[in-house]
Amino acid sequence: MNEKTFKKNYSMQTVHRAVQILRAFSRDNKRLTLTELNRITGIGKSSLQRLLSTLTMEGLLQKNEDDKRYQLGLDFIFFAELVEKNTSLLSMSHPVMERINHETTESISLSVIEKNQRKCIHHIESKHELTALTYVGQTSPLYAGASAKVLLAHFTDQDLEGYMNNVELEPLTENTIISKESLLHDLETIKKNGYALSKGERVKGAMSVSVPIFDPFSKIFASITTIIPYARMDEYDMNDVISLMVEGSKEITRKLAM
Repeated sequence: MNEKTFKKNYSMQTVHRAVQILRAFSRDNKRLTLTELNRITGIGKSSLQRLLSTLTMEGLLQKNEDDKRYQLGLDFIFFAELVEKNTSLLSMSHPVMERINHETTESISLSVIEKNQRKCIHHIESKHELTALTYVGQTSPLYAGASAKVLLAHFTDQDLEGYMNNVELEPLTENTIISKESLLHDLETIKKNGYALSKGERVKGAMSVSVPIFDPFSKIFASITTIIPYARMDEYDMNDVISLMVEGSKEITRKLAM
């Protein structure tokens, strides 16, 4: 076995063991000792101690120093909230996205903010062979493209200032805005209009229409975006497309508030 193969196998085994440890906890076993975890998982105590130390350091476990028992860490509350929110978002958004896809015949995507980037979490393909490539898991900077800028436009003033102070605007295409002054002006317009339009800022040869989705506390939550290749732009009345998208975003936002 070469070194590369060994490292790959070792890493996979370590992750597998870590998952075993986390799954040892249940409603009946909320707090467990090293000995109990050793019995449940079958992991040797030496390896188990190192894994428990790492999981505790990363916030996935908590250790009570008085009785030496471990329990799941508070990070899981955060993870559970993310899963619940995104599950609700997907279930509420999909029917609306399907309707828009049916009426426009173009691809439509759902994006959220992750680590100051736009991340696609759901996508419905165009009904045409010529389409812009979008896929679940795809990320891009928040300053380029309608799907990202509509998210950035609804940052709080403080968050936007922090983002602008730390970001370097690098061109993704010749149409990417790389002037911070121009970008701020564009974001103001997007927020005022309630939608974003972009032409070839992130993907050459395609324009996008994007609208914001808000959570029950009126905070920016996600965006839905339709992408139209330049070759088909003349087939659409953009005012109709914008109206369709805006109504869709309002419907999803209303559903999330219920």
